[in-house]
Amino acid sequence: MKQILQEEAMTERHAERRRVGSGVSWEDDFAYSRAVRAGNRILVSGTTATGPDGPVHLGDAGAQARYALGKVRAAIEALGGTLEDVVRTRIYVKPGADWEAVARVHGEAFAATRPACTLVFAHLIGEEYLVEIEAEAVVGEG
Repeated sequence: MKQILQEEAMTERHAERRRVGSGVSWEDDFAYSRAVRAGNRILVSGTTATGPDGPVHLGDAGAQARYALGKVRAAIEALGGTLEDVVRTRIYVKPGADWEAVARVHGEAFAATRPACTLVFAHLIGEEYLVEIEAEAVVGEG
């Protein structure tokens, strides 16, 4: 999975904020960042299994979750954190999708750190998407 992460400083007023993008057109079209670091906090936007050519792993919620978490990891690492710094995740699963497969993938990624987590069914934008994942990390906290 090729990641396109571009870090950029924000406005002078927010000099301590940094952000990264993953290269999907939605980030420019709808004015948001894949992730933003403010001080020691990293906030990752809802992340789907979108590759350079569009949705990937069609019909496989577990594989989509794994792909999305790879993008989450890349964004956090680009801003100086690790998955071990994640303190909260939110997982949105399309009704009827295999939520247990998604939860297992989450469990593999966070077995050691066990962040606070919410998993809910949600009507996601785009028929192909079965899962979307957000994350919050705090870097340098015990």
